Amino acid sequence: MAKIVYPLEQVLEVKHKRVDEAEKVVQEKLKIVEQETQKLREKEAERDKAKTHYQDKLQQLRDELDKVGSTSTTIRQMRDYLKLAKEALQKEDGKVTEQKKAVDAAQQILEDAQRDLKIKRHEVDKLETHKEEWLKVEHKEADRVEGIEQDEIGTTIFLNQKIKKKQE
Repeated sequence: MAKIVYPLEQVLEVKHKRVDEAEKVVQEKLKIVEQETQKLREKEAERDKAKTHYQDKLQQLRDELDKVGSTSTTIRQMRDYLKLAKEALQKEDGKVTEQKKAVDAAQQILEDAQRDLKIKRHEVDKLETHKEEWLKVEHKEADRVEGIEQDEIGTTIFLNQKIKKKQE
Protein backbone atom coordinates (compact mmCIF):
# COMPACT_ATOMS: atom_id res chain seq x y z
CA MET A 1 0.00 0.00 0.00
CA ALA A 2 1.40 3.39 -0.99
CA LYS A 3 2.09 5.97 1.66
CA ILE A 4 -0.46 8.79 1.64
CA VAL A 5 1.07 12.26 1.89
CA TYR A 6 -1.07 15.25 2.84
CA PRO A 7 -0.52 17.89 0.13
CA LEU A 8 -0.81 20.80 2.59
CA GLU A 9 1.72 19.41 5.06
CA GLN A 10 4.17 22.26 4.48
CA VAL A 11 1.43 24.83 5.01
CA LEU A 12 0.52 23.07 8.24
CA GLU A 13 4.14 23.17 9.41
CA VAL A 14 4.36 26.90 8.64
CA LYS A 15 1.15 27.52 10.59
CA HIS A 16 2.52 25.54 13.55
CA LYS A 17 5.68 27.68 13.49
CA ARG A 18 3.55 30.83 13.45
CA VAL A 19 1.63 29.57 16.49
CA ASP A 20 4.93 28.89 18.29
CA GLU A 21 6.17 32.39 17.45
CA ALA A 22 2.88 33.92 18.59
CA GLU A 23 3.14 32.02 21.88
CA LYS A 24 6.64 33.44 22.40
CA VAL A 25 5.34 36.95 21.68
CA VAL A 26 2.53 36.48 24.21
CA GLN A 27 5.06 35.35 26.84
CA GLU A 28 7.25 38.40 26.13
CA LYS A 29 4.26 40.74 26.36
CA LEU A 30 3.18 39.08 29.59
CA LYS A 31 6.64 39.72 31.08
CA ILE A 32 6.41 43.36 30.01
CA VAL A 33 3.00 43.69 31.70
CA GLU A 34 4.42 42.14 34.86
CA GLN A 35 7.39 44.53 34.80
CA GLU A 36 5.16 47.56 34.26
CA THR A 37 2.85 46.38 37.06
CA GLN A 38 5.85 46.03 39.36
CA LYS A 39 6.94 49.57 38.49
CA LEU A 40 3.40 50.73 39.27
CA ARG A 41 3.54 49.08 42.70
CA GLU A 42 6.86 50.80 43.38
CA LYS A 43 5.50 54.19 42.32
CA GLU A 44 2.38 53.66 44.42
CA ALA A 45 4.60 52.85 47.40
CA GLU A 46 6.56 56.07 46.82
CA ARG A 47 3.30 58.00 46.53
CA ASP A 48 1.96 56.43 49.71
CA LYS A 49 5.19 57.38 51.48
CA ALA A 50 4.84 60.99 50.27
CA LYS A 51 1.17 60.99 51.30
CA THR A 52 2.01 59.72 54.77
CA HIS A 53 4.72 62.37 55.08
CA TYR A 54 2.27 65.07 53.98
CA GLN A 55 -0.37 63.89 56.45
CA ASP A 56 2.19 63.74 59.25
CA LYS A 57 3.29 67.32 58.54
CA LEU A 58 -0.33 68.45 58.31
CA GLN A 59 -1.03 66.88 61.70
CA GLN A 60 2.11 68.50 63.07
CA LEU A 61 0.86 71.90 61.83
CA ARG A 62 -2.55 71.32 63.42
CA ASP A 63 -0.92 70.35 66.67
CA GLU A 64 1.22 73.50 66.53
CA LEU A 65 -1.87 75.63 65.85
CA ASP A 66 -3.59 74.09 68.86
CA LYS A 67 -0.69 75.07 71.12
CA VAL A 68 -0.88 78.30 72.93
CA GLY A 69 2.14 80.46 72.29
CA SER A 70 3.03 79.30 68.79
CA THR A 71 4.87 81.90 66.83
CA SER A 72 3.66 83.02 63.47
CA THR A 73 7.10 82.40 61.99
CA THR A 74 7.02 78.74 63.02
CA ILE A 75 3.53 78.33 61.62
CA ARG A 76 4.51 80.06 58.38
CA GLN A 77 7.55 77.79 58.02
CA MET A 78 5.41 74.76 58.64
CA ARG A 79 2.85 75.89 56.04
CA ASP A 80 5.61 76.49 53.50
CA TYR A 81 7.02 73.04 54.16
CA LEU A 82 3.50 71.60 53.92
CA LYS A 83 3.15 73.18 50.47
CA LEU A 84 6.41 71.52 49.40
CA ALA A 85 5.20 68.19 50.77
CA LYS A 86 1.92 68.62 48.88
CA GLU A 87 3.79 69.38 45.65
CA ALA A 88 5.90 66.27 46.16
CA LEU A 89 2.72 64.26 46.71
CA GLN A 90 1.18 65.64 43.52
CA LYS A 91 4.36 64.80 41.62
CA GLU A 92 4.22 61.24 42.90
CA ASP A 93 0.52 61.05 41.98
CA GLY A 94 1.45 62.14 38.45
CA LYS A 95 4.07 59.40 38.25
CA VAL A 96 1.50 56.83 39.38
CA THR A 97 -1.00 58.05 36.79
CA GLU A 98 1.60 57.85 34.02
CA GLN A 99 2.61 54.36 35.12
CA LYS A 100 -1.03 53.25 35.14
CA LYS A 101 -1.24 54.42 31.54
CA ALA A 102 1.90 52.42 30.72
CA VAL A 103 0.41 49.32 32.37
CA ASP A 104 -2.85 49.78 30.45
CA ALA A 105 -0.94 50.15 27.17
CA ALA A 106 1.12 47.04 27.88
CA GLN A 107 -2.06 45.16 28.82
CA GLN A 108 -3.68 46.20 25.52
CA ILE A 109 -0.64 44.99 23.56
CA LEU A 110 -0.80 41.69 25.45
CA GLU A 111 -4.50 41.31 24.63
CA ASP A 112 -3.77 41.98 20.95
CA ALA A 113 -1.04 39.33 20.98
CA GLN A 114 -3.40 36.87 22.68
CA ARG A 115 -6.08 37.51 20.06
CA ASP A 116 -3.51 36.96 17.32
CA LEU A 117 -2.44 33.70 18.96
CA LYS A 118 -6.06 32.57 19.21
CA ILE A 119 -6.60 33.25 15.51
CA LYS A 120 -3.45 31.36 14.56
CA ARG A 121 -4.41 28.41 16.73
CA HIS A 122 -7.84 28.39 15.12
CA GLU A 123 -6.23 28.28 11.66
CA VAL A 124 -4.07 25.33 12.70
CA ASP A 125 -7.09 23.54 14.18
CA LYS A 126 -9.04 24.01 10.96
CA LEU A 127 -6.14 22.70 8.90
CA GLU A 128 -5.67 19.72 11.26
CA THR A 129 -9.37 18.89 10.94
CA HIS A 130 -9.10 19.16 7.15
CA LYS A 131 -6.07 16.86 7.20
CA GLU A 132 -7.93 14.24 9.26
CA GLU A 133 -10.94 14.33 6.94
CA TRP A 134 -8.74 14.26 3.84
CA LEU A 135 -6.77 11.27 5.17
CA LYS A 136 -10.00 9.37 5.91
CA VAL A 137 -11.18 9.90 2.34
CA GLU A 138 -7.80 8.97 0.91
CA HIS A 139 -7.60 5.80 3.02
CA LYS A 140 -11.09 4.77 1.90
CA GLU A 141 -10.11 5.39 -1.72
CA ALA A 142 -6.85 3.46 -1.28
CA ASP A 143 -8.75 0.58 0.33
CA ARG A 144 -11.25 0.59 -2.53
CA VAL A 145 -8.47 0.57 -5.16
CA GLU A 146 -6.65 -2.17 -3.27
CA GLY A 147 -9.86 -4.20 -3.15
CA ILE A 148 -10.29 -3.86 -6.92
CA GLU A 149 -6.66 -4.90 -7.45
CA GLN A 150 -7.11 -7.88 -5.15
CA ASP A 151 -10.24 -8.88 -7.06
CA GLU A 152 -8.32 -8.63 -10.34
CA ILE A 153 -5.43 -10.69 -8.94
CA GLY A 154 -7.86 -13.26 -7.59
CA THR A 155 -9.64 -13.42 -10.95
CA THR A 156 -6.33 -13.79 -12.80
CA ILE A 157 -5.18 -16.60 -10.50
CA PHE A 158 -8.53 -18.32 -10.84
CA LEU A 159 -8.41 -18.08 -14.63
CA ASN A 160 -4.80 -19.33 -14.71
CA GLN A 161 -5.75 -22.32 -12.60
CA LYS A 162 -8.75 -22.98 -14.80
CA ILE A 163 -6.60 -22.87 -17.96
CA LYS A 164 -4.04 -25.21 -16.38
CA LYS A 165 -6.78 -27.68 -15.47
CA LYS A 166 -8.08 -27.61 -19.03
CA GLN A 167 -4.62 -28.25 -20.41
CA GLU A 168 -4.08 -31.25 -18.23
